[in-house]
Amino acid sequence: MSKTFSVQKMAIIALMTAVLCILAPISIPVFISPVPISLGVLAIYLTAYVLSPVDALISVIIFILLGTFGLPVFSGYSGGLSKLVGPTGGYIIGFLFTVYISSLFIHMKKGIIFDVIGMITGLALCYILGTIWFSYQQGKGFIASLLLCVVPFLIGDAIKIIVAVILGTQLNKRLAHLDL
Repeated sequence: MSKTFSVQKMAIIALMTAVLCILAPISIPVFISPVPISLGVLAIYLTAYVLSPVDALISVIIFILLGTFGLPVFSGYSGGLSKLVGPTGGYIIGFLFTVYISSLFIHMKKGIIFDVIGMITGLALCYILGTIWFSYQQGKGFIASLLLCVVPFLIGDAIKIIVAVILGTQLNKRLAHLDL
């Protein structure tokens, strides 16, 4: 069997999907926004550290499919197609961009600053996609939606990036021998 489809690689993809499924539902409702504070973005960043861009993308696709088919893996222990096509569904789809771009930057191994730039870039695309979708769903302007769904989360997402750099760097060191 080729290295690309090794049992070890599939197990790590499955493990990171499980991490997503465990952390992403943990959320705190925010009274000023329909988008809750969630550990989903942190789980996305950790997945980006552990897996190559393509493998990280596969892990998030599996996560989204599990949620779409009704498993309670989205924020607030919710799931189902209605969550994906609802007002915050664009942010869930945006996770695909966040994980791929973050992993791409991280696996270039140019240093922590480059890792952070990748995470910010990936999250910015998630924010843009999610905000466009939210605006469409709710009939609100883009700026109003941005102020409602993104601005309140910037500090928390900055903290998640710091935590991801600390944990992700350690995970990479510990998993380096696996040659993923």
